[in-house]
Amino acid sequence: MPIAPSAAPPALRTVDEHLATVLAAAAPLPDETVRVEDALGRTLAAAVRARVDAPLFDNSAMDGYAVRYPDVAGATAAHPIALRVIADLPAGSTVEPELGAGDAVRIMTGAPVPRTATAVVPFENTRDGLQGIDAPAVVTTAPVREGAHIRRRGEELRADAEVAAAGTVVGPLQLTSFAVVGVDTIVVRRRPRVAVISTGSELAPAGGTFAHGQIPESNSVLLSSLCAQAGAEVISVETVKDEDAAFEALLERAVAQASADVVVTSGGVSAGAHEVVKNVLRDRIEFVAVGMQPGRPQAFGRLDDTLVFGLPGNPASVAVSFEAFVRPALLALQGREPLHRPALRLAATTGWRSPAGRRQYVPVTLDRSNPAAWSVRPASADGSSGSHLAAGLARADAYAVVPEDISAVTAGDLVDVMLLS
Repeated sequence: MPIAPSAAPPALRTVDEHLATVLAAAAPLPDETVRVEDALGRTLAAAVRARVDAPLFDNSAMDGYAVRYPDVAGATAAHPIALRVIADLPAGSTVEPELGAGDAVRIMTGAPVPRTATAVVPFENTRDGLQGIDAPAVVTTAPVREGAHIRRRGEELRADAEVAAAGTVVGPLQLTSFAVVGVDTIVVRRRPRVAVISTGSELAPAGGTFAHGQIPESNSVLLSSLCAQAGAEVISVETVKDEDAAFEALLERAVAQASADVVVTSGGVSAGAHEVVKNVLRDRIEFVAVGMQPGRPQAFGRLDDTLVFGLPGNPASVAVSFEAFVRPALLALQGREPLHRPALRLAATTGWRSPAGRRQYVPVTLDRSNPAAWSVRPASADGSSGSHLAAGLARADAYAVVPEDISAVTAGDLVDVMLLS
């Protein structure tokens, strides 16, 4: 009996094509209002505007004396001018002294400047520095101009001015700015709720003993930490054997009961006989081959309102697939821009081969010893770029991204490098 010819392998989808499919489904999540102190790491859904002026009132930029500028305009070391001190103003004072001719007010940094004062003389520009309230202020150096050392109300920002734009990721500096302008609540995108499911009958807990054929489970640790780093709320982390019913139950729990926005699975998406993710979801989401190394087998689709990513099982493939597809989607759900890691073009200190027709992602170590000329080398111990070399990820702080039309990188070649921190 003649053997039927085998079907031609499916054409590879490009990385950009698959990413476009993913992002088309990743519309920003609804917004919510949170207290500023709870907003670290969140993404602004609306611009933050100042509630009050910054500064809120005219205040002193120096410890010294508030004076009337004409009274001290001619002061020099040879011809000092003595002023009568009529009040003492620490920061937070509510006193409003009235300065007459020849008067001064001892004032501390941040204290409100009296309306009748037109300059501040730092203590360093007086004969005896910080004196008691009953001692005169002897000015030895005149202020350079009217208004010297006075921070004027609103000179940095006026009420209702924009402090930060929508899409900004809120960090410590942003939190400080919001507080400075009197803002106590802000509108942010809801964090994506993510369920992580690691599949494989060969997986065993990392801290235990391993029977023949078992390997330490690492993908759930990798994915949950990467999702959290990308601003997601990880609601569950599960490991399941290659049993269809068990995987189906975890998936149902994540989608229907926990209302996950995203489910990320690892393993079970290739062409083998025990591909649990493909067995359960082959008719519900799309399984494709993507022109990349590592990470060729990929799955993606939607179950109700939940985005489902099926990633390969090799930890290095999981890490790269997350960067290429899952992380941009999580950022898009939060309304962020840009969606990709920062990149540099750096010289490779050693060479490696790259598969023709596939975009290659090589974990690399940055050499920053020369600030003017960083360079990179593969992070694996032997300097190779094999996708199975997951232990080398501990030394990686970037990925070298080699285009599809390049079959080899040689020492000295410039390569595009995706920075991870």
